[in-house]
Amino acid sequence: MKSTLMPKIIPAMKGYTKQQLLKDIVAGIIVAVIAFPLSVALAISSGMSPERGLYTAIIGGFLVSLFGGSKVNIGGATAATVMTVFTIIANFGLAGLAIATIIAGILLIIMGLLKAGTLLRYIPRTITLGFTAAIGMGIFSSQLKGFFGFQMESIPVNTIDKFVAYSKVLDTLDLTTLGIGLLAMVVLIVVPKISPKIPNSLVAILVTTPIVLFFNLDVPTIRSVYGELPSHFPKIELPQFSWSLVVDVIPSAVTLAILIAIVSLLSCVVTDGLMGEPHDSNQELIAEGIANIFCGLFGAVPVAGAVARSSTSVKTGGRTPIAGIVHSLVVTLILLFMLPLAGFIPMPTLAAILILVAYNMCNFGEIITTIKRAPISDTLVLLTTFGAGVIVNLLFAVEVGVLASAVLFLKRMSEVTNLRQWENVTEANPDPENPDQLKYKPIPENTLVYEIEGPVFFATVDELIAGIKVRSKYDAIILRMRNVPAIDITAIRSLEALLELCNKKNVHLVFSHVNEQPWRALEKAGYIDKVGRENFCVHIDAALAKAEEYVTKSSDVA
Repeated sequence: MKSTLMPKIIPAMKGYTKQQLLKDIVAGIIVAVIAFPLSVALAISSGMSPERGLYTAIIGGFLVSLFGGSKVNIGGATAATVMTVFTIIANFGLAGLAIATIIAGILLIIMGLLKAGTLLRYIPRTITLGFTAAIGMGIFSSQLKGFFGFQMESIPVNTIDKFVAYSKVLDTLDLTTLGIGLLAMVVLIVVPKISPKIPNSLVAILVTTPIVLFFNLDVPTIRSVYGELPSHFPKIELPQFSWSLVVDVIPSAVTLAILIAIVSLLSCVVTDGLMGEPHDSNQELIAEGIANIFCGLFGAVPVAGAVARSSTSVKTGGRTPIAGIVHSLVVTLILLFMLPLAGFIPMPTLAAILILVAYNMCNFGEIITTIKRAPISDTLVLLTTFGAGVIVNLLFAVEVGVLASAVLFLKRMSEVTNLRQWENVTEANPDPENPDQLKYKPIPENTLVYEIEGPVFFATVDELIAGIKVRSKYDAIILRMRNVPAIDITAIRSLEALLELCNKKNVHLVFSHVNEQPWRALEKAGYIDKVGRENFCVHIDAALAKAEEYVTKSSDVA
C-alpha cells in the first residue's frame, strides 16, 4: 500500500456513526481495564514508579491513536522495551531515559519520513523470535525477586547476573509471598480457559489483594515499596540536559527505536489480519515518534503499539482510533480517582502477571517448530540472536542476528548463481519463433557461449569470471544474461577486467539479453559504451549472428 502520511483518524471519521461510537467507547473501556494492571506492572519491571506506566497509556496512547497509521493500534508500555529501559535507568538514571526516549522518538519520525517502515518487513522471523525470547527471559529473570520474596537490595542488569545473584539469596525465600504469587499464577492460567474475554490480570489482582488485606499477610505491596502514589495528571519534567549524556545514550536510543518500530508494526500486522484492512507503516512510525517525544518530556515509560490491547479492541468492536483515545481517557480517570487503591496490590501478583507475559513472549512452541523444520543455518541465527540478547544486550542481539542473516543470505545467493558453458550442436534451432529458448543452438566456429544464472555480485563474481576461458584462438565470447536479475559495482569492475583481457587477446565480447537492472547499472558505469552498444544483443540468435560476423572478419583477415 502506498504511504500518504495521513493519520488514519481522518478517513476513519468519514461516515462515522453513533453505533460505531458506542462500540468504540465500550472497546476503549475494556482495553483500559486490561491496560491498567499491565501498565503498572511494566513500569515497575522497567525500574520506574507505577504511575509512570499509566502516564504512557494516557499521553503515548492518546498520541498514537491521534496520529497513527492504523485505525486500531493502541499504544502503551510494552514488555518489549522493559529490559532496555531497565538498563538505561541503571546506567544513566531517569534523565538518561528521558533523553533516550526523546532521541528514539526523533529517530522514529525520521524513519517514517524516509519511508523506512517497509524495510522492517525484511528482518527475518528467526531474528524477531530470538530477540523477543531474549526479552522474555530478561523479564522473567527480573520478576523472580518479587515472586519468591527474595531479600536483596538491588537486581543486576544482566540476565545471567540476575540468576547468579538469586542463587546467593535462596535462603531468604518467603513462603507467604510465594503462596500469593502461585495463587495469582493459577488465576492467570485458569481464567482464560473459562472465558477468554475476562481480563485475567485484573481477576488475579481482585482475588489476591483482598486476601492479603483481610488476613493482614506480610506480603510486599505497591504502597509498602513505593509509598503513596501521586493521583494527578502528569506534568512536564524536562530532563537535565548535557551533550555528554546525549552521546552516551545514543546507542540505547537506537535500540529503543528499533524495538518500538518492530513491536508497533508487528501489532499493526496482527490487527490487519483481524480487520482485513492494511495500515500505513510509515505514518505509524511517525506517530510512535511523536508519542515517544512527549513520553520523554513527561517522564513516562516509552510507548509502543501493544498487540494485546490492540487485538482486544478489535475483538470487542473497536474499529477506529476513537477506541484508543477513549482508552487513554479512562486510564486518566483511573489515575485521578482510583490510583490510591492500587497501592494495595501485592507485588508477587504483579510479578506473576509479568512472568506469564514473559512466557508468552518466548514463543517456545514456534521456536521448537522452527528448530525442527527450518534449515540448521536458520536455527543458528535464532539461537545466536537469543544468546547474544541474554548474555550481552538486545542491541548486540539485533546486530549479531542481522549480520548472521546477511552472511547466510549471501551464502545462499552464491549457491544459486552459476556459470554454464554451452555445448556445440550441429542441428538447427527447431523453434525459430522462440529465439530465447534454453535449448543449445549451433555455435559459430572459434566462439564460446556462457550462460550466467542468478544475481552477479561481490560474493559470486570472482568464481564466475574465473570460469570464462579467454584465449587468442577464439574470435568471440558470448555472455548470455537472460537469467541475471541484478548486478553490483564489484561485478561491473570484474567485467571491465574481463573486457581488458579480451581486448588484449583480440577476442570480441558479446552480451545477450541483459535485463533492466543490469542494463541500467552497466550503462551508468559507462561499460556499455566501452564494449560497444552493437555488442549488446536482444536475444541469443542475434548474439550468435554477431559472433558469426566477427568469425567471418577474422577469416577474411587471415
